[in-house]
Amino acid sequence: MIKSMTGYGRGKYENDGRNYIVEIKSVNHKYSEVSIRLPRTLSFLEEKIKKTVSNSINRGKIDVSVTFVNLSDKGINININKELAKQYLAEIQNLATETELRGAISVMDITRLPEVLTIENNEDEDLLWGELECALNEALENFTEMRKQEGASIAKDLEARANLIEEKTKMISELSAGLVEEYIAKLEARIKELLKTDVVDQARLAQEVVIYSDKCSVQEELTRLASHIAQFKNTIKKDGPCGKNLDFIVQEMNRETNTIGSKANKLEITNLVIETKTIIEDIREQIQNIE
Repeated sequence: MIKSMTGYGRGKYENDGRNYIVEIKSVNHKYSEVSIRLPRTLSFLEEKIKKTVSNSINRGKIDVSVTFVNLSDKGINININKELAKQYLAEIQNLATETELRGAISVMDITRLPEVLTIENNEDEDLLWGELECALNEALENFTEMRKQEGASIAKDLEARANLIEEKTKMISELSAGLVEEYIAKLEARIKELLKTDVVDQARLAQEVVIYSDKCSVQEELTRLASHIAQFKNTIKKDGPCGKNLDFIVQEMNRETNTIGSKANKLEITNLVIETKTIIEDIREQIQNIE
Protein backbone atom coordinates (compact mmCIF):
# COMPACT_ATOMS: atom_id res chain seq x y z
CA MET A 1 0.00 0.00 0.00
CA ILE A 2 1.21 3.52 -0.76
CA LYS A 3 2.56 5.84 1.94
CA SER A 4 2.13 9.54 2.44
CA MET A 5 5.25 11.69 2.51
CA THR A 6 3.97 13.63 5.51
CA GLY A 7 4.05 12.09 8.96
CA TYR A 8 5.12 12.30 12.58
CA GLY A 9 6.51 9.75 15.01
CA ARG A 10 7.82 9.89 18.57
CA GLY A 11 9.84 7.37 20.58
CA LYS A 12 11.38 7.35 24.04
CA TYR A 13 13.70 5.16 26.05
CA GLU A 14 14.86 5.31 29.67
CA ASN A 15 17.60 3.33 31.37
CA ASP A 16 19.67 3.91 34.50
CA GLY A 17 18.93 7.63 34.59
CA ARG A 18 19.54 8.19 30.87
CA ASN A 19 16.46 9.48 29.05
CA TYR A 20 16.13 9.64 25.25
CA ILE A 21 13.33 11.19 23.20
CA VAL A 22 13.35 11.00 19.39
CA GLU A 23 10.87 12.89 17.21
CA ILE A 24 10.60 12.44 13.44
CA LYS A 25 8.49 14.54 11.10
CA SER A 26 8.46 14.94 7.34
CA VAL A 27 6.92 16.98 4.54
CA ASN A 28 6.79 16.58 0.77
CA HIS A 29 10.04 16.66 -1.15
CA LYS A 30 11.17 15.57 -4.59
CA TYR A 31 14.04 13.54 -3.14
CA SER A 32 15.14 12.26 0.27
CA GLU A 33 16.63 14.84 2.62
CA VAL A 34 17.38 14.03 6.26
CA SER A 35 18.19 16.75 8.82
CA ILE A 36 19.23 15.78 12.36
CA ARG A 37 19.34 17.86 15.55
CA LEU A 38 20.91 16.24 18.58
CA PRO A 39 22.91 17.19 21.69
CA ARG A 40 26.64 17.74 21.37
CA THR A 41 27.30 14.74 23.61
CA LEU A 42 25.64 12.48 21.01
CA SER A 43 26.99 14.20 17.90
CA PHE A 44 29.20 11.20 17.08
CA LEU A 45 26.01 9.18 16.39
CA GLU A 46 24.70 11.48 13.63
CA GLU A 47 25.77 9.27 10.72
CA LYS A 48 24.30 6.13 12.32
CA ILE A 49 21.00 7.93 12.88
CA LYS A 50 20.93 9.20 9.29
CA LYS A 51 21.69 5.75 7.90
CA THR A 52 18.95 4.11 9.99
CA VAL A 53 16.38 6.73 8.94
CA SER A 54 17.38 6.58 5.26
CA ASN A 55 16.98 2.80 5.25
CA SER A 56 13.36 3.17 6.36
CA ILE A 57 12.29 6.28 4.43
CA ASN A 58 12.75 6.65 0.69
CA ARG A 59 11.41 10.11 -0.04
CA GLY A 60 10.56 13.34 1.76
CA LYS A 61 12.14 16.14 3.76
CA ILE A 62 12.72 14.48 7.12
CA ASP A 63 13.59 16.27 10.36
CA VAL A 64 14.91 14.17 13.26
CA SER A 65 15.16 15.72 16.72
CA VAL A 66 16.93 13.94 19.61
CA THR A 67 16.69 14.97 23.25
CA PHE A 68 19.06 13.37 25.78
CA VAL A 69 19.03 13.88 29.54
CA ASN A 70 21.68 12.06 31.56
CA LEU A 71 20.85 11.83 35.27
CA SER A 72 23.27 8.96 35.75
CA ASP A 73 26.72 9.29 37.32
CA LYS A 74 28.19 6.81 34.86
CA GLY A 75 30.54 8.15 32.26
CA ILE A 76 30.73 11.63 33.79
CA ASN A 77 33.89 13.05 35.35
CA ILE A 78 33.97 16.39 37.09
CA ASN A 79 37.42 18.01 37.23
CA ILE A 80 38.45 21.09 39.19
CA ASN A 81 41.67 22.81 38.20
CA LYS A 82 42.83 23.71 41.71
CA GLU A 83 46.03 25.43 40.63
CA LEU A 84 44.11 27.68 38.25
CA ALA A 85 41.53 28.38 40.96
CA LYS A 86 44.29 29.42 43.39
CA GLN A 87 45.76 31.78 40.81
CA TYR A 88 42.35 33.35 40.22
CA LEU A 89 41.89 33.79 43.97
CA ALA A 90 45.34 35.31 44.45
CA GLU A 91 44.82 37.81 41.64
CA ILE A 92 41.38 38.74 42.94
CA GLN A 93 42.78 39.34 46.43
CA ASN A 94 45.58 41.48 44.98
CA LEU A 95 43.03 43.47 43.04
CA ALA A 96 40.96 43.98 46.19
CA THR A 97 44.03 45.22 48.09
CA GLU A 98 45.15 47.61 45.36
CA THR A 99 41.73 49.09 44.81
CA GLU A 100 40.68 48.93 48.47
CA LEU A 101 37.51 47.15 47.38
CA ARG A 102 35.84 44.87 49.83
CA GLY A 103 33.54 41.94 49.18
CA ALA A 104 33.30 38.27 49.97
CA ILE A 105 34.11 35.74 47.24
CA SER A 106 32.83 32.17 47.58
CA VAL A 107 34.08 28.86 46.25
CA MET A 108 31.12 28.80 43.86
CA ASP A 109 32.24 32.12 42.43
CA ILE A 110 35.67 30.65 41.74
CA THR A 111 34.26 27.54 40.02
CA ARG A 112 32.29 29.72 37.61
CA LEU A 113 35.48 31.27 36.27
CA PRO A 114 36.71 29.99 32.87
CA GLU A 115 38.28 26.50 32.82
CA VAL A 116 38.22 26.02 36.59
CA LEU A 117 35.47 23.40 36.50
CA THR A 118 35.11 21.03 33.56
CA ILE A 119 32.76 18.11 32.93
CA GLU A 120 33.99 15.22 30.80
CA ASN A 121 31.73 12.65 29.22
CA ASN A 122 33.34 9.23 28.97
CA GLU A 123 30.22 7.32 28.01
CA ASP A 124 30.38 3.94 26.33
CA GLU A 125 29.56 4.77 22.70
CA ASP A 126 28.11 1.35 21.95
CA LEU A 127 25.91 1.61 25.04
CA LEU A 128 24.62 5.03 24.04
CA TRP A 129 23.87 3.92 20.50
CA GLY A 130 22.09 0.78 21.68
CA GLU A 131 19.85 2.84 23.97
CA LEU A 132 19.23 5.64 21.47
CA GLU A 133 18.46 3.10 18.75
CA CYS A 134 15.55 1.78 20.85
CA ALA A 135 13.97 5.24 20.93
CA LEU A 136 14.77 5.82 17.26
CA ASN A 137 13.17 2.54 16.15
CA GLU A 138 10.03 3.28 18.15
CA ALA A 139 9.80 6.73 16.55
CA LEU A 140 10.28 5.20 13.08
CA GLU A 141 7.55 2.62 13.70
CA ASN A 142 5.07 5.29 14.79
CA PHE A 143 6.15 7.54 11.93
CA THR A 144 5.74 4.78 9.34
CA GLU A 145 2.33 3.78 10.72
CA MET A 146 1.07 7.35 10.39
CA ARG A 147 2.38 7.50 6.83
CA LYS A 148 0.59 4.24 6.01
CA GLN A 149 -2.71 5.48 7.43
CA GLU A 150 -2.54 8.70 5.44
CA GLY A 151 -1.43 6.73 2.39
CA ALA A 152 -4.49 4.47 2.67
CA SER A 153 -6.76 7.54 2.66
CA ILE A 154 -4.96 8.96 -0.36
CA ALA A 155 -5.16 5.62 -2.20
CA LYS A 156 -8.91 5.46 -1.62
CA ASP A 157 -9.34 8.98 -2.99
CA LEU A 158 -7.11 8.29 -6.01
CA GLU A 159 -8.98 5.10 -6.88
CA ALA A 160 -12.29 6.95 -6.75
CA ARG A 161 -10.95 9.63 -9.10
CA ALA A 162 -9.52 6.99 -11.45
CA ASN A 163 -12.98 5.37 -11.57
CA LEU A 164 -14.47 8.73 -12.53
CA ILE A 165 -12.03 9.05 -15.42
CA GLU A 166 -12.96 5.52 -16.47
CA GLU A 167 -16.63 6.53 -16.57
CA LYS A 168 -15.83 9.65 -18.62
CA THR A 169 -13.77 7.52 -21.01
CA LYS A 170 -16.68 5.14 -21.61
CA MET A 171 -19.02 8.07 -22.25
CA ILE A 172 -16.55 9.56 -24.76
CA SER A 173 -16.26 6.16 -26.47
CA GLU A 174 -20.03 5.90 -26.82
CA LEU A 175 -20.35 9.44 -28.20
CA SER A 176 -17.47 9.02 -30.63
CA ALA A 177 -18.94 5.83 -32.08
CA GLY A 178 -21.58 7.77 -34.07
CA LEU A 179 -19.41 10.65 -35.22
CA VAL A 180 -18.70 9.28 -38.70
CA GLU A 181 -22.36 8.48 -39.39
CA GLU A 182 -23.37 11.96 -38.27
CA TYR A 183 -20.68 13.48 -40.46
CA ILE A 184 -21.84 11.50 -43.52
CA ALA A 185 -25.43 12.62 -43.05
CA LYS A 186 -24.45 16.27 -42.55
CA LEU A 187 -22.00 16.27 -45.47
CA GLU A 188 -24.46 14.64 -47.86
CA ALA A 189 -27.19 17.09 -46.85
CA ARG A 190 -24.83 20.01 -47.27
CA ILE A 191 -23.76 18.88 -50.75
CA LYS A 192 -27.36 18.49 -51.87
CA GLU A 193 -28.15 21.94 -50.49
CA LEU A 194 -25.25 23.60 -52.26
CA LEU A 195 -25.59 21.75 -55.57
CA LYS A 196 -29.38 21.80 -55.49
CA THR A 197 -29.52 18.17 -56.56
CA ASP A 198 -30.24 14.81 -55.02
CA VAL A 199 -27.40 13.19 -56.95
CA VAL A 200 -24.19 12.89 -54.88
CA ASP A 201 -20.86 11.56 -56.08
CA GLN A 202 -20.55 8.58 -53.75
CA ALA A 203 -16.88 8.00 -54.59
CA ARG A 204 -15.98 11.56 -53.65
CA LEU A 205 -18.15 11.32 -50.56
CA ALA A 206 -16.44 8.12 -49.48
CA GLN A 207 -13.05 9.77 -49.91
CA GLU A 208 -14.04 12.66 -47.68
CA VAL A 209 -15.44 10.27 -45.09
CA VAL A 210 -12.19 8.31 -44.95
CA ILE A 211 -10.20 11.51 -44.43
CA TYR A 212 -12.58 12.69 -41.72
CA SER A 213 -12.62 9.31 -40.00
CA ASP A 214 -8.84 9.31 -39.78
CA LYS A 215 -8.81 12.80 -38.26
CA CYS A 216 -11.59 12.38 -35.72
CA SER A 217 -11.08 8.77 -34.59
CA VAL A 218 -10.10 8.63 -30.91
CA GLN A 219 -10.30 4.88 -30.37
CA GLU A 220 -6.53 4.45 -30.17
CA GLU A 221 -6.27 7.21 -27.59
CA LEU A 222 -9.18 5.77 -25.61
CA THR A 223 -7.54 2.35 -25.61
CA ARG A 224 -4.24 3.75 -24.37
CA LEU A 225 -6.03 5.88 -21.77
CA ALA A 226 -7.90 2.84 -20.48
CA SER A 227 -4.58 1.00 -20.23
CA HIS A 228 -3.03 3.89 -18.25
CA ILE A 229 -5.99 3.94 -15.88
CA ALA A 230 -5.65 0.21 -15.21
CA GLN A 231 -1.91 0.61 -14.64
CA PHE A 232 -2.55 3.53 -12.29
CA LYS A 233 -5.05 1.54 -10.20
CA ASN A 234 -2.67 -1.42 -9.99
CA THR A 235 0.25 0.78 -8.95
CA ILE A 236 -1.52 2.37 -5.99
CA LYS A 237 -2.16 -1.14 -4.61
CA LYS A 238 1.49 -2.18 -4.70
CA ASP A 239 3.88 -2.02 -1.76
CA GLY A 240 6.88 0.27 -1.80
CA PRO A 241 7.54 3.79 -3.14
CA CYS A 242 5.47 4.60 -6.23
CA GLY A 243 5.05 8.39 -6.28
CA LYS A 244 7.38 8.93 -9.25
CA ASN A 245 5.79 6.10 -11.25
CA LEU A 246 2.32 7.50 -10.64
CA ASP A 247 3.49 10.94 -11.72
CA PHE A 248 4.69 9.50 -15.03
CA ILE A 249 1.45 7.57 -15.59
CA VAL A 250 -0.61 10.71 -14.94
CA GLN A 251 1.47 12.59 -17.52
CA GLU A 252 0.59 9.93 -20.09
CA MET A 253 -3.09 10.05 -19.12
CA ASN A 254 -3.06 13.81 -19.59
CA ARG A 255 -1.35 13.48 -22.98
CA GLU A 256 -3.97 11.06 -24.31
CA THR A 257 -6.78 13.23 -22.99
CA ASN A 258 -5.32 16.30 -24.73
CA THR A 259 -5.17 14.38 -28.02
CA ILE A 260 -8.80 13.30 -27.65
CA GLY A 261 -9.76 16.92 -27.01
CA SER A 262 -7.92 18.13 -30.11
CA LYS A 263 -9.70 15.54 -32.28
CA ALA A 264 -13.14 15.98 -30.73
CA ASN A 265 -15.68 17.40 -33.13
CA LYS A 266 -18.60 17.31 -30.77
CA LEU A 267 -19.48 19.63 -27.91
CA GLU A 268 -20.46 16.80 -25.56
CA ILE A 269 -17.04 15.14 -26.03
CA THR A 270 -15.24 18.44 -25.49
CA ASN A 271 -17.09 18.96 -22.21
CA LEU A 272 -16.19 15.43 -21.06
CA VAL A 273 -12.54 16.06 -21.95
CA ILE A 274 -12.54 19.23 -19.83
CA GLU A 275 -14.06 17.31 -16.91
CA THR A 276 -11.48 14.54 -17.33
CA LYS A 277 -8.57 16.99 -17.40
CA THR A 278 -9.87 18.58 -14.19
CA ILE A 279 -9.90 15.18 -12.46
CA ILE A 280 -6.40 14.39 -13.76
CA GLU A 281 -5.11 17.70 -12.39
CA ASP A 282 -6.62 16.87 -8.98
CA ILE A 283 -4.85 13.50 -9.11
CA ARG A 284 -1.57 15.17 -10.06
CA GLU A 285 -1.76 17.41 -7.00
CA GLN A 286 -2.66 14.50 -4.74
CA ILE A 287 0.20 12.25 -5.78
CA GLN A 288 2.69 14.93 -4.80
CA ASN A 289 1.99 13.69 -1.25
CA ILE A 290 3.01 10.09 -2.03
CA GLU A 291 6.40 8.58 -1.22
